[in-house]
Amino acid sequence: MAFFAVVVLMGASAFRSTPGVLIGPLRDEFGWNEATVGFAISVNLILFGLTGPFAAAAMARFGMRRVVASALLVVSLGTTLTIWMTQPWQLVVCWGVLVGGGAGCMATVFAATVATRWFYEKRGIVTGVLTAASATGQLIFLPVLATLADGPGWKWVSLTTATAAVAVVPLVLYGLKDKPEDLGAMAFGAPSGFSTPDPTPNPIRSAFSGLAFASGTGSFWLLAGSFFICGLSTNGLIGTHFINAAHSHGMAEPAAAGLLALIGLFDVVGTICSGWLTDHVDPRKLLLIYYGFRGLSLLALDTVLDRGGVMLAVFVVLYGLDWVATVPPTVVLCQRVYGERSGVVYGWVIASHQLGAALAAWAAGAFKAWTGDYRMAFVIAGGLCIVAAFSTQKISDRQPNPVLA
Repeated sequence: MAFFAVVVLMGASAFRSTPGVLIGPLRDEFGWNEATVGFAISVNLILFGLTGPFAAAAMARFGMRRVVASALLVVSLGTTLTIWMTQPWQLVVCWGVLVGGGAGCMATVFAATVATRWFYEKRGIVTGVLTAASATGQLIFLPVLATLADGPGWKWVSLTTATAAVAVVPLVLYGLKDKPEDLGAMAFGAPSGFSTPDPTPNPIRSAFSGLAFASGTGSFWLLAGSFFICGLSTNGLIGTHFINAAHSHGMAEPAAAGLLALIGLFDVVGTICSGWLTDHVDPRKLLLIYYGFRGLSLLALDTVLDRGGVMLAVFVVLYGLDWVATVPPTVVLCQRVYGERSGVVYGWVIASHQLGAALAAWAAGAFKAWTGDYRMAFVIAGGLCIVAAFSTQKISDRQPNPVLA
């Protein structure tokens, strides 16, 4: 299960991060500026997140295999259709709606679902490993896609992504199982008599009832708010605009994509270590460190891009180690606070993450179009990360009273 889940998450990361290599090529071919392309990417990010809670509920009702296979086919359709687009609204529909919604079914909510169903113990390290798979997808695909965009053209990027999505479908149908009981087994470390919860009868009702339950607790808003800032500072800002920002400072786009892939490489290490630490250290203390270092890194980024060299190498290492290190402690806090409903609740937390990412994808592009650089976007994101570092210390790890919630 770990292997098949890793393959799915690697693909989802590649599908979601692909638009970042298209900003320059689409600007050159169609004259669309960063704000125009950024808007389409923001729609992608919004649906990537908002799909999460419904995907979690649908997986509980229909099974992970059906949901993930269907999502892969939707992603393939969306990326294939882009090769015929000529207007910005078509980019919004294809990359924004189809790819965003499809990839959202294979986001970290999928990792959380696998960890929750298949592991009773060691959920922190398992979540870390599965989350790191997203960075691995970025590591493998981004340099290749950037080279295709810079050489044969951006349409080859679309076709390559579509082919990769279809290729994963047979593997999902063959190897992805919905719960340990399907193999006559139990979740790892589960006590005698433990069983996976029964399927949810109504996925949509389950998603909204989970939101209603969680929204009555302060911890949900602290989790969602900090993850909003997490998405804003990673997928939305760096994941979408780093290549273009580095290019604006004189770096070739394939080289910039290589640096972004290196961030993904160090993220694998950082996220797995974060998963291990989450099983041994108060998750709130980890979030204080992660958001704090991220904020300081962003405050210095514009200067770092100017100077390059050792400073840029240090940024790549530190930001990579911190990229999604926030996920394991956030998942575990959700599990502690919301118990069996943590999958759906975490889906809404992920939705907040992607709303933040969507805001940054558009706003950072708008700053670049209006001012000529990304400096203000980096400073604002860095300051918000400092806010997140301290706000997470107020998160409770006690389950709320269902009646009061």
